[in-house]
Amino acid sequence: MKFKTLLTSAACIAVIFSCQDDDDNFVTPIVNTEVNFQYKNTIKIGGEGASEISAYDAISKKLFTVNVTSNQISINNISNLDAPVSETPIDLTSFGLPNSVAIYDGKLAVAVEANPKQNPGKILVYNTSNNVLINQYTVGALPDMVTFSKDGKLIISANEGEPNDDYTIDPLGSISIIDLSDDSVTTLDFTSFNSEEATLEAQGFRVFGLGATLAQDVEPEYITVSEDSNTAWVSLQENNGMAKVNLTTKTIEAIYPLGYKDYSLPGNEIDASDKDDATELKSWPVLGMYQPDAIASVNIGGTDYIFSANEGDSRDYDGFSEEVRVGDLVLDETAYPTINDFQNEINLGRLKTTTVLGDTDNDGDVDQIYSYGTRSFSVWSGNGSLLYDSGNSIAQETLSLTPLRFNDEDKRSDDKGAEPEAVSILNIANERYILFVGLERNDQVLVYDITNPIAPNFITVLSHVGDEAPEGLLVIPATESPNGKDLLVVSNEDSGTVSFYENIK
Repeated sequence: MKFKTLLTSAACIAVIFSCQDDDDNFVTPIVNTEVNFQYKNTIKIGGEGASEISAYDAISKKLFTVNVTSNQISINNISNLDAPVSETPIDLTSFGLPNSVAIYDGKLAVAVEANPKQNPGKILVYNTSNNVLINQYTVGALPDMVTFSKDGKLIISANEGEPNDDYTIDPLGSISIIDLSDDSVTTLDFTSFNSEEATLEAQGFRVFGLGATLAQDVEPEYITVSEDSNTAWVSLQENNGMAKVNLTTKTIEAIYPLGYKDYSLPGNEIDASDKDDATELKSWPVLGMYQPDAIASVNIGGTDYIFSANEGDSRDYDGFSEEVRVGDLVLDETAYPTINDFQNEINLGRLKTTTVLGDTDNDGDVDQIYSYGTRSFSVWSGNGSLLYDSGNSIAQETLSLTPLRFNDEDKRSDDKGAEPEAVSILNIANERYILFVGLERNDQVLVYDITNPIAPNFITVLSHVGDEAPEGLLVIPATESPNGKDLLVVSNEDSGTVSFYENIK
């Protein structure tokens, strides 16, 4: 079905600026900050896995999309959004498998993992006008995300450093900084934090890989860069943390453990079962690990805010797996009385949890159940303090407006719910700020007004028939877009499609 766009009363705002010129004549340009995103068009990139992350070049009006199934970067000229034109892709067969793309001023950066992916990866830089390879840089193992600094002087990659399936090789997780002024590469790892492991774990940071040090265990996932290009924040998803990087000194300043969310508190209720024949939000004595995937930063009123999509993720390899359902645990009967029947599949029995947390007194049973992700988005300070969490807003809004899509037809209620995976922010004339949150399992994008970043207001839900699993969200502001309107570009992994929504004012 195609969902109708709903707008709050705050969705239409006109802001008038007054300025005085040399002749004392007043000029009052009007900035229209209305928000009304509507579906525009879809490009079919390929089959499942063909559309992961996209980047847009305002100079050539081309969209570059990671196409894993074809081992290439698909290219579409979107000068005319009504009739995009497919162009010759960039073949990456001789380099490795692409994971991410980013663009700045006619330069395309591509993150490519090696084969095997435990070996150092590469960042390839191409000219967007003719697709000619300009340079290539060796970075850490498994560069999973790449971005430019806001001033275009640096390229930063999050090198996940995942282990092999047997868990016999576990490379260091790292962050690489490429300085384009001299083509130098600085790859930062986390060995200096090995001595802080116990303190960080006590604050909710996870180090649990098979025989791994903290530096091996850390898996950088996603990067966001401050407006002044001095700072980067990097999500450490499996570890339930975030790192702060000083881009001037090229050092990792801190690791911020993100702690846990209490599902027993009002406003945090979840549907924890896919076998209860109901879509009902309830309170449960469970803690959720934030475990953000994508993050995005914005400076509002001189303050940095980091928005995170708290998808959650587990480690599940042949050589080591932490996944287990609550029904298979030995629960502490004081914390989880048998009379409450917690392990029944209609209650908590189906909920996925972990074998590496929960036995707080080391007596062999589980005193606290933990789940992956928090089914929400959060707002953090630049120093890792939680300023806001959306609670069960995602569940409430999707259940109310699109009940048939709730937690992927309720099939994912026992896992991570709607799985908020992607976030992107639109700045409208420094007056209004809009947050987009991609829900991987619901095949939807939720839209929030975050002009007050610690009190977001829900606006609408976007969806298009045929799009499945939004993996990447890209905002193109009106000043750069091919049709002069704010655009939202949604790259859908499972359907291999890229869809466009335009802000019709």
